[in-house]
Amino acid sequence: MKIHPYLNFNGQAKEAITFYKSILGGDFDGGFSYFSEIPGIDHLSDEEKNRVMHVTLKISEEVKIMASDIMPSLGHKLNVGNHNYISLMPDSKEQGEKFFEGLSAGGKIEMPYEKAFWGSYFGSFIDKYGNGWMVNYNLKEGEE
Repeated sequence: MKIHPYLNFNGQAKEAITFYKSILGGDFDGGFSYFSEIPGIDHLSDEEKNRVMHVTLKISEEVKIMASDIMPSLGHKLNVGNHNYISLMPDSKEQGEKFFEGLSAGGKIEMPYEKAFWGSYFGSFIDKYGNGWMVNYNLKEGEE
């Protein structure tokens, strides 16, 4: 079984997932699907027709981040909160620092990326789109 985070945005899905790709790498698996592609959806405004219905950022076979925009005219409401974080487990301390610095730009750092008492480098933040992230690199034997 695999579990992939699915993020909702209020008209920022394309911008946000493109930003995440610029830091984390990967490819858009299947491209972007828009609400304008739904048959019989002519009653939507042009702005809502151009919202992202679905996109998958495939970072590796094991890691995918999926996203979509909400549709206010259909009664959807985005509630940003602290109920969900994306936890990254980088391959090196340096990769973790790159991810932390890049993704936290313009956001709010909760804990800086630094050595933690449990033998890892760890940091957490809320990004500029309101999503929570944790970066945790487990030190290997002999690493500081």
